[in-house]
Amino acid sequence: MKAYWHLTLAQLRIFWRNKQVLFWTLFFPIVLMLTLGSFLGNGNNVSLAIGVLDKDQTVQSKELIQSFKKAGDIEVEKYNTKDKAIEAVKSGDIQLVLEIPKGYAEHLNNDPSAEPMNVPVYFNETNMAASQLAITVVSQVIDGVSKATLQYEPLLKVESIGVQAVNLRYIDFLVPGMVALSIMSNNMNGVAGQISSWRERGILRRMQGTRLKASTFIAAQITARLVLNGSQALLLLLIANLVFDLTIKGSWLVVISLVVLGTLAFMAIGFIIAGLAKTPESVGPIAGFLTFPMMFLGGVFFPIKNMPDLIQPFVNLLPISHLSHALRETMNLGTPFMSLLPEFSILTGWLIVAFITASYVFKWD
Repeated sequence: MKAYWHLTLAQLRIFWRNKQVLFWTLFFPIVLMLTLGSFLGNGNNVSLAIGVLDKDQTVQSKELIQSFKKAGDIEVEKYNTKDKAIEAVKSGDIQLVLEIPKGYAEHLNNDPSAEPMNVPVYFNETNMAASQLAITVVSQVIDGVSKATLQYEPLLKVESIGVQAVNLRYIDFLVPGMVALSIMSNNMNGVAGQISSWRERGILRRMQGTRLKASTFIAAQITARLVLNGSQALLLLLIANLVFDLTIKGSWLVVISLVVLGTLAFMAIGFIIAGLAKTPESVGPIAGFLTFPMMFLGGVFFPIKNMPDLIQPFVNLLPISHLSHALRETMNLGTPFMSLLPEFSILTGWLIVAFITASYVFKWD
């Protein structure tokens, strides 16, 4: 037991004294989170900007413009010439331009049975999602003006019943993914690199020549990594709470359990890499070959459901996709442990298979 504690403390001192490792392990994920969160943290709202070219210049045309301003989160820009308005659409400053034609007010006062007046709308064909949304809003406003003018009473009326949903920001999506990414990187790259370096320097051979048990050595490594990963996760969550007002809606016990399970699973993969790498220099390419795809395909920065259907079965096999998903469900939605059993089971499966594989490929010298 004494050897276990000495090894654990020695490993923690190694982390603390290596400033370069400390920066990339603790502070780089925080810098990345703050950078992405500052630019994209609240990027879940859709705002529209439309232009209006008022050729009628009457009380009725001005009332129509006011109707757009009252329709919601819509920015209305007025233009004096058609060329400037079209140029604003082409440059992407606005989604579309509504042209109120000459004679608009006079047409409203005409016989209701007269032919409807065309109201030209110029939209951006290269951004159809925003343009279609803007066209829908414009159509609703104009339709409302027409019905009000004709004093039309519909036979059917839509009863709008709001459903309260979870309002998630990008930062709420990002932080659990950053915690999962840090756990993966620290253990796959860190464990493999350190073990390979110790093997080349003969440290592992000297340890093997003592009465030190392999189980004691591995237990000390696991404990030190758990302290490091737990500290990093806590630091990330604390800063996210202070800067972005992020809160944990689920159980802290489930979050801690996921950090522990993720650490063990990725440590086992790190031991496999250390066993396969013949030199410390070969650890980086092997670890990068595994971590780089998981970084972008594991749901860290982008939702898995937005990826092509062809690769989703492969993505759903990755351990980081289940770790990030489980952390996100717990932190953002408060999902209980029993509902996360599939994620826990798959991560446990990775842990068992990886440790069995590591026991066959790991070498002391």
